[in-house]
Amino acid sequence: MQVNIPLKKTIDNSYDITIDSLPKLHFDKKVAIITNTTVSDLHLDYLKERITAKELIVVTLPDGEQYKNQESINKILNALFENRFNRKSLLIAFGGGVIGDMTGFAASIYQRGIDFIQIPTTLLSQVDASVGGKTGMNNEYGKNLVGAFHQPKAVYIDPYFLKTLPLREFGAGFAEIVKMAVTFNKDFFEFLQDADMRDEQTLIEAITRAVKTKAEVVAKDEKEHGIRAALNYGHTFGHVIENETKYEKYLHGEAVAIGMVMANELACSMGLISNDEAVAVKFLLEKYSLPVDYEIKDIQKFYDAFFLDKKSSDSKITFIIPKGIGDVVISDECSKELLISVLEKFGVDNG
Repeated sequence: MQVNIPLKKTIDNSYDITIDSLPKLHFDKKVAIITNTTVSDLHLDYLKERITAKELIVVTLPDGEQYKNQESINKILNALFENRFNRKSLLIAFGGGVIGDMTGFAASIYQRGIDFIQIPTTLLSQVDASVGGKTGMNNEYGKNLVGAFHQPKAVYIDPYFLKTLPLREFGAGFAEIVKMAVTFNKDFFEFLQDADMRDEQTLIEAITRAVKTKAEVVAKDEKEHGIRAALNYGHTFGHVIENETKYEKYLHGEAVAIGMVMANELACSMGLISNDEAVAVKFLLEKYSLPVDYEIKDIQKFYDAFFLDKKSSDSKITFIIPKGIGDVVISDECSKELLISVLEKFGVDNG
């Protein structure tokens, strides 16, 4: 005998992304702002002036990728339990990608799921991490290997927060903008080549175009079963670099920048991108002081780490490979010999 549970339903997870000054927000429920020490010192008063709620608490975590772990998640959850939050309560992710990912993950598992909104404060989180519902944390095996898809109810992108952003953080966000242009939009890439991101209106235009690009991709493939995986261009290599350096040497966007250079080397070896195109990408990254070199000390160990990537399965590793500028290939057919030959170009002996 079989008993069928008919759960075929269409769930509307649509939400708006507002790119403008943060409006006044009122919530007739308990609200927790999740932030870190850096953002709290700089901008918490600005946010609290714009929020009213039935009850408002603030959970402040240490700042840094190394704190994107179970201990921080527990701190968030404990605060919610202690303040008797329920399923109608709301979390606000107020910070960069680390805060956004952890807040979203905590929201996805607290009492089996509560709402949250994103108010990203870094360029990287504004153009990428806050959009699309990927949440999670790191562990000793790698980056974001524990997590869930949990869409926010809204995203508020206020360029005001970028005024205090350090240059390295700005560059890290720019890397994610380049990622989207290379994989999906040649015209956008050419715009970036001539753009001056120090101009506020130009920056807002770049943010808007990047967000629109990601929104279109997420709408087609929310759970990353297909084309959304292309947004991980540079990440398969970059995540290994982050893990090798214990999340301390490079910001996420910096590791992705190096990863894009490595992915382009693979693409060149496969005849998918010309050397001139690879050089153009590298030059654009260097324009904003992003690192583009990395010395691999143990090539076999680096190669083995690919298999911890979430896109990989069984004995195959999935790579996001640019096809010229503005197109992309998702492939799990790269031979070990080809990959090793690419990694050897970044080996210590070639440094």
